[in-house]
Amino acid sequence: MPGLLPSEVKKKDHKKQPKPAWIKMRPPSGEKYLKVKSLLKDLKLSTVCQEAVCPNMAECWAGGTATVMLLGDTCTRGCRFCAVKSGNPKGVVDEKEPQKMGYAIGEMNLSYIVLTSVDRDDLDDGGAQHFADTICEIKKKDPKIIIEVLTSDFQGNTDHVLKLIEAQPHVFAQNIETVERLTKKVRDRRAGYWQTLKVLEFVKSESPKTYTKTSIMLGLGETDEEVRKTLRDLREIGCDVVTFGQYLQPTRKQLKVEEFVTPEKFQSWKAEAEQMGFLYVASGPLVRSSYKAGEYFIKGVIEKQREI
Repeated sequence: MPGLLPSEVKKKDHKKQPKPAWIKMRPPSGEKYLKVKSLLKDLKLSTVCQEAVCPNMAECWAGGTATVMLLGDTCTRGCRFCAVKSGNPKGVVDEKEPQKMGYAIGEMNLSYIVLTSVDRDDLDDGGAQHFADTICEIKKKDPKIIIEVLTSDFQGNTDHVLKLIEAQPHVFAQNIETVERLTKKVRDRRAGYWQTLKVLEFVKSESPKTYTKTSIMLGLGETDEEVRKTLRDLREIGCDVVTFGQYLQPTRKQLKVEEFVTPEKFQSWKAEAEQMGFLYVASGPLVRSSYKAGEYFIKGVIEKQREI
C-alpha cells in the first residue's frame, strides 16, 4: 500500500519491540484537530492520518494538511513491511466517493490535501480514473487547494498514470520504500525498484511542472552506499522531493527492525540529499511520506508560481 509506514497501522495484540528514547509519539490534540476529526466522523470518512495513528496528525491538521484514503481498505498486494489488510476487493468501488470526498474536503478548510489509496490491481486501471475523478471534484469545491496524489505504481502502465497527470495534481508521489537490494524482501513481488523510478520519470517527462516525490524507510538493513545510490537514481530521473522515516515493525508478522537510526543520522541524510539537488528533504525518525513540512515547502513554491 502506498504511503503507509508499518508503524502507522494500529495493532495492539503483539509484543512491541523496545524503542529508543527519541521515538516518542504524543497524543493528538488542539482545536483544529478536534474540528476536523468531528467533521470526518459526521461524514463517515476516514483519513490515513487516523487509520495509521500518525504521530504528526495534530501538527499537520493544524497547519491545514490531511491525507485521505480512496478505494477502500483492502490492498491487493502484501508488502512485508505493511500490516494493512490484504485480499481481493473483487472490483468493488464506491462510485460516489469522488463526490463525497470533494464535498468533505471543501468543508474542511484545508490548504493542502494528499490523496492516497490501497493498491487495487483488481481494477482495469488500478483505480487511476477514480483518482482523477476525485481530483476534479475537489477542484470544483475548492479551486485554491493544493493536491498531492500518493499512488500505487499501476504496475508500470503509463496509460493509467497519464489519467492522473491529465487531472493535473500539483504533486505526484510514489514511494520507492527501500534500496534496490532489499526491494524483493520488503515489497510485494508486483512492485519494483525500477518500476517506481520509471513511473516517477514518466510523470516528470509528461508534465515537467508537476512536482515528483518519494519516501525511503530506514532501519531495514540498508547500507549507506545503497541509500546514496537510491538518491542518485532518484535525482537522475528528476525527482524533486524525498522524505526519510524510521521503519517500525507493526506486528510479529512483518519484518523486524534491523536498526533504530539516530536523529543525527537522519539529519546527515537530509544534508546530503539537499546537496544532491532535491528541492526539499524531510528526514527524521517520525517523518512520514506526507509529513507537513514537505507540503509547506511545495505550497510556497506553487503559490509563487501562481503569482508569476
